[in-house]
Amino acid sequence: MQQFFEFPVTPAFSFESFVVCDGNAAALQFARRIADPADPENLLYLHGPSGSGKTHLLKAVVQTLNVAGSCPVPYLSCGEAFTPEGLSSRFAGSAALIVDDLQLLPDDAALRAALWQLFNDFHGSGRKVALAGLYPPRELPGLDDHLVSRLLWGLVARVDASDDRSRRMILMKIADDRQVRVPDEVMEYILVTASREVGELIAVFEALYRLSMAEKRRITLPLARECRELLAAGGRAR
Repeated sequence: MQQFFEFPVTPAFSFESFVVCDGNAAALQFARRIADPADPENLLYLHGPSGSGKTHLLKAVVQTLNVAGSCPVPYLSCGEAFTPEGLSSRFAGSAALIVDDLQLLPDDAALRAALWQLFNDFHGSGRKVALAGLYPPRELPGLDDHLVSRLLWGLVARVDASDDRSRRMILMKIADDRQVRVPDEVMEYILVTASREVGELIAVFEALYRLSMAEKRRITLPLARECRELLAAGGRAR
């Protein structure tokens, strides 16, 4: 029986580790401005497909602000379970409001009102606000019209790394981070057979890397094909 073994990898959500390409350069520039306490710009909204790097940029903003300031800045995904009171207390005393996955905000009037109030408090006091979601502001489901209009006042950027050049750059960066050599034919195989979604592309490479480590074999085209078969079979081959 062959089996994947977990080798924990802690991603570094920093601006330096972010892979820059044509589809995300503006978003990176805007995020750096929000992370700079001396920059007067204080409102950012990022949108784009899953796995494109929105969360990476938001967490890089959090990391940078936490290094620069004395008040901890929390990160919140709307995919988490929280109450209006919990939302308010989570950001009490924070220097910035950082909220991800706005498309997942529950259809709850009290939660939406609490978020709107928080936004007003932070934006009105000149504190930094960085939000992200899958869709442009006007396409976010059920979001308060007032909040939608406010989002359009600030910096808005689409984050998208689904083109072939960007996907290749991401794979090369991951390989460099793992200090492994990936032959061109393996790179092409992964790009052709993996989904265009960046998150899945990364998951495929990580699976190949773990298989290579577990079996102490070089990353080659035959190993990449075996890995694909294992993934198709649910992660194991008998």
